[in-house]
Amino acid sequence: MTETTRATECRVFGVTLMLAFELGSTKWVLGFTTAPAQRPRLRTIAAGDLTALEHEIQLAKVRFGLPREAPVRSCDEAGRDGFWLHRWLITRDVPVENVVVDSSSIEVNRRARRAKTDRLDVGKLLALLLRWLGGERKVWRVVHVPSPEAEAQRQLTREIATVREDRKRVRNRIQSLLATQGIRLELRAPFLEQLATVQTGDGRALPEAFRFRLAHEWAHLDAIEARMTAVTAARDAQIATGTDRVATVARQLCQMRGVAETRAAVFSAELFGTRTFRNGRQLGALMGLVPVPYRSDQRVQDQGISKAGRAELRRIGLQLAWCWIRWQPTSALTQWFLTRFGPAGGRRKRIGIVAVARKLAIALWRYVEHGIVPEGATLKT
Repeated sequence: MTETTRATECRVFGVTLMLAFELGSTKWVLGFTTAPAQRPRLRTIAAGDLTALEHEIQLAKVRFGLPREAPVRSCDEAGRDGFWLHRWLITRDVPVENVVVDSSSIEVNRRARRAKTDRLDVGKLLALLLRWLGGERKVWRVVHVPSPEAEAQRQLTREIATVREDRKRVRNRIQSLLATQGIRLELRAPFLEQLATVQTGDGRALPEAFRFRLAHEWAHLDAIEARMTAVTAARDAQIATGTDRVATVARQLCQMRGVAETRAAVFSAELFGTRTFRNGRQLGALMGLVPVPYRSDQRVQDQGISKAGRAELRRIGLQLAWCWIRWQPTSALTQWFLTRFGPAGGRRKRIGIVAVARKLAIALWRYVEHGIVPEGATLKT
């Protein structure tokens, strides 16, 4: 009989296994514990290896003396892996109660140089998970995981935004190449014909290498334009004939004067058609349009808005606010803006339009949820 000389690593303080993930592109670091003062059990597996993950969970339960059916509470940071791991964890035979955490809300040491490794990070996540389970709800921000259907319904509007950015990059690249040779051409249909006879700014024929590259860039731009036409037509058809909630909400928003298909589709897919809000503060915070005050002792500083969430939503919201001022001149929101910021200069108006965008988003949410038309607003005939 072999005598055991290894000291016991831990005592069992609870019947729940705590698990924290540090997800990387090639490897995952797992941290297990059952109590705050306990040294965590750290293990490394290949990224995406669910069989190894299942095996490590069972080994951790054996190490800590927990039954096989013991509950597991876990956490991971929202990142490049999306939410597929969360969905797999909550549908296991013995479900794991998992929370996805906003990585920007995790407290860190403010020193300029601090040690950072995957093992240190997973230990920090475990400590924060224990504090959160102990009742400290403000220790981090939990992400509301969308359903697979809601996540799929957002892809069309996001593809349109991606294609628009690709088109802008290619157009700028063509214009930059032409500018280096002193050439100014409009990017229209006869571009290739003009390129064959164009001369540089100093009177030389355009070198063949430039013509070759510009022809390839123009073909790339043509493909992007065709893709933009296809996805835009798909979006318009979805709004016109769709039966799901995203299409229904978009049609309802399009009934409001000043709201066109592009902005209605984005607001429906990203906000009103796939998410639920308890109040207007949640909506404003999601769009990143809420003020962030700084008041410490005698120092009072205006830090502007939080700019949280998707930048695309803020851009669309600001564009919609300017359109609302133009096409809804009799609405109470427009009159408030003109009274408070109309006599001011351009900078004051740019600050005021942010407040209009936040108020307008809340008003449109109430219009979608409860059918309350914004005060003084008119619908399309």
